[in-house]
Amino acid sequence: MPFRPVQPDKLSAAVIRQIEQLILRGILRPGERLPPERDLAERMGVSRPSLRDAIATLQDTGLLMAKPGAGVYVADVLGSAFAPALTELFARHDEAVFDYLSFRRDMEGLAAERAARLASDTDLAVVQKVFEKMEAAHPKRNGEEEAQLDAQFHMAIIEASHNVIMLHMMRSMYQLLRDGVFYNRQVMFKQRTTRQALLDQHRQINDALQTRDPDAARAAVHAHLDYVERALRDQQKAEHNEEIARQRLDHETSA
Repeated sequence: MPFRPVQPDKLSAAVIRQIEQLILRGILRPGERLPPERDLAERMGVSRPSLRDAIATLQDTGLLMAKPGAGVYVADVLGSAFAPALTELFARHDEAVFDYLSFRRDMEGLAAERAARLASDTDLAVVQKVFEKMEAAHPKRNGEEEAQLDAQFHMAIIEASHNVIMLHMMRSMYQLLRDGVFYNRQVMFKQRTTRQALLDQHRQINDALQTRDPDAARAAVHAHLDYVERALRDQQKAEHNEEIARQRLDHETSA
């Protein structure tokens, strides 16, 4: 018969599974520091040797990393999503910007639709809280803060869609955006009309999610990212026209 005695799991194996699940579900994020060993062992109800064994295994698999004198951190597992050469290639070619936006439009539209159907009330409360922060930040006209909240809002929707593959893939995409590979998000907030339009678009996305309307949520995301694409194309055209105008001015000045 194909039956064997059941072996109880070591405590360290249970610790490994729990930490892996927290990383997989996006609750523990790249760069986040774990609590000190004594505190973490008490929280998890295990001995410190069992915890050390688990952390050592997770370090060997590349999910955790130790920084001497600073503690144990979740490894930057997203850093390998794109090779440096490919990232630099993206940055040098404008077509990558618009392919990036097209990809986001498809993925985030799907995520918003899933979130409207599958998110818990707590998930939607997180989205609502982030949007309220966006509203509070709007009068301050701080482009950096607005850009950070914009990213948090979209990530909250991805998290609320409860698809771990999409979660980690989109986190890597947002990291490229934060690193300025595709475009400077703060540029989008310079014009008063653009800032208000973007806030209104995020309000429409949030309203559709809070009322659990999947079709409206997807449509609102599509409309938002279509607007971002048009704004970036207009920006590029304006920069091109300005370059030509400066050449004319230089020519007239030197004549």
